[in-house]
Amino acid sequence: VIKCKAAVAWEAGKPLSLEEVEVAPPKAHEVRIKIVATAVCHTDAYTLSGADPEGCFPVILGHEGAGIVESVGEGVTKVKPGDTVIPLYIPQCGECKFCKNPKTNLCQKIRITQGKGLMPDGTRRFTCKGKQIYHFMGTSTFSEYTVVADISVAKIDAAAPLDKVCLLGCGISTGYGAAVNTAKVEPGSTCAVFGLGGVGLAVIMGCKIAGASRIIGIDINKEKYAKAKEFGATECISPQDFKKPIQEVLVEMTDGGVDYSFECIGNVGVMRAALEACHKGWGVSVIVGVAAAGQEISTRPFQLVTGRTWKGTAFGGWKSVDNVPKLVTDYMSKKIKVDEFVTHTLPFDKINEAFELMHTG
Repeated sequence: VIKCKAAVAWEAGKPLSLEEVEVAPPKAHEVRIKIVATAVCHTDAYTLSGADPEGCFPVILGHEGAGIVESVGEGVTKVKPGDTVIPLYIPQCGECKFCKNPKTNLCQKIRITQGKGLMPDGTRRFTCKGKQIYHFMGTSTFSEYTVVADISVAKIDAAAPLDKVCLLGCGISTGYGAAVNTAKVEPGSTCAVFGLGGVGLAVIMGCKIAGASRIIGIDINKEKYAKAKEFGATECISPQDFKKPIQEVLVEMTDGGVDYSFECIGNVGVMRAALEACHKGWGVSVIVGVAAAGQEISTRPFQLVTGRTWKGTAFGGWKSVDNVPKLVTDYMSKKIKVDEFVTHTLPFDKINEAFELMHTG
């Protein structure tokens, strides 16, 4: 058993608490990882807020991390102690019908236990003050050591800077993949990206790499526009500057609508606007943001009858074990940006400040 620091969420709506936790050794087909760096994501904040129907407490959150394998359980063959890895919230077992289907990346092998905050055998590896602590998204990167299933680990280039590539565990991969895998953005196309946070910026980067000629960023926070343009946005607009709905503005700006739109917020009203901003006959709108529990999307069916497509994406459509190492390689060879997504680097004990920074945009 390893004793280390972890940021524990004891209950919903309260700040994280830095505690000493005990991390049990890995069982069969499990890997214990020394986490070197972790990022914060709106999904962590969403669960912490209490709005997540799958949220269970007390829990160690975090799902954008990178580290070094400390030890492995029986039967683990893909990684060994000392390997540099990124934990994966969408695993890749290679055996389930989802993994065998090229159309999806949603491995279902451990989905049920993962959703309940448990390891695949139905138990937990974290203890704090005599209480068992739940796992989160199969990763729990807000701990100096964590235990994950062996199908939830990608072995990456040992030379990669872990304080940067941890972002490939969720945000950057999600946005970039939404553009290149899910939408399959084409050269010369016009795109609209709603929400200019980390995921939105990654979508913009993907649209630019795919050769889009016009990329319109949409956000009510104008302080984000300069960064969006750095990543490839050709122009940025705020819905608050117009009297008419933003979809009507975009349809007028683009002679009938955009070829591709992306919702990167998790707001069902914006999801509708993103679809309706698409061009009749061929426009494709991709939902990237996660809406709160119980919310529903709506539009007039005529929007779809007249040739628009509504799609969703999780982790950018990447089959995780296969593709995360390739994304790291693409970063190392400067094909994709990663460093530019990092705005602040804080010590672990200031993790609550990191959440505040994220909430203030």
